[in-house]
Order: sequence, then structure tokens, then C-alpha cells
Amino acid sequence: MAVIEKVPNVVFKTRVRDESIGGPNPFRWQDRTTAEIFGGKRVVVFSLPGAFTPTCSTSHLPRYEELYNEFKALGVDEVICVSVNDAFVMFQWGKQQGAKNVFLLPDGNGEFTRKMGMLVDKSNLGFGLRSWRYSMVVDDGKIEKIFIEPGYEDNCPTDPFEVSDADTMLKYLQSVKK
Repeated sequence: MAVIEKVPNVVFKTRVRDESIGGPNPFRWQDRTTAEIFGGKRVVVFSLPGAFTPTCSTSHLPRYEELYNEFKALGVDEVICVSVNDAFVMFQWGKQQGAKNVFLLPDGNGEFTRKMGMLVDKSNLGFGLRSWRYSMVVDDGKIEKIFIEPGYEDNCPTDPFEVSDADTMLKYLQSVKK
């Protein structure tokens, strides 16, 4: 696992609602760069193995969603969930989860995750390449603090969820409150 100081420069393939399109699928593709997403902002990011998976759906995303206003009160501009899933899967997962505050950022090709040093093989579960669980605070593109789950390895038989959770992040942000 590489330790990096800044988030990597990538282009995320996202879908955005565009009412001018009309019809049952009023969305268009929009490229979003790392600079657009992280530039000039303090952002909490958490990354997880996959949309619709048990821990991600019952604990990881819901708790970040629940604590969103507390993060905002501590000087966070945005809370972002990254997963190696495409934009369509992330959209449907967000709808199913009722996510209103957390921005679900698709890393469909795993480029951001790979450049973060967090891409792992989960072929033992039939998942292919996915993200290892981690969370971080990014201030204007610079990684301020990162929490990486223990036991990072390909085809890990377990899915640790001890330090990338929303409560750990909240405690950190409270401890460095400016």
C-alpha cells in the first residue's frame, strides 16, 4: 500500500439529472475531475467494496448519512462515498438507501482507487477488483488524515470495518476542530 499526500488526478464518469432531456431517463454523462471535486474544499471521503453489499448498506453509508449535519458543523463541505461501481449502480443504490446528503461517486474503472493504492482483488467473492475500506479527510486536494482498515490484502477472507466508520471520523474531526 502506497502512502500518498494528495488525492490522485482522475476523471470520474458521472451521470447528472438534466430535465431538458425529458423521458424516463433524464440524465446525461458528465466528467468530473479530482480538481473540481476536491479543490478549495474540505471533504470527508469513505470508500467501500461495493454498493448493495451488506456492511456497506446496513452500516457504512447509513451512518455517514446520519451524521452528515455534524460533519458540516465541523467545517466539512461535502461527504463523498467512493466505490468501484458504475454510475448506474451507484444511482440505484443511493435511491434504495434514501441517500440525500452523501454524494455517491462512481469509480467505475477503479482508476482513483488504484492510484490511491487501495485496489484489491476480491475474486474469492466473485467481485473482481474493488476498493479496500478506508476513510479520509481531504483539504483542498491534500490528504489531511486517512483511516485504513487493517489486514489489507487480495482475496481477504474477512471484511474489516473498524476504523473507516463515521463515528471514528466524527471523533477525529471533533479532536481537530478549528
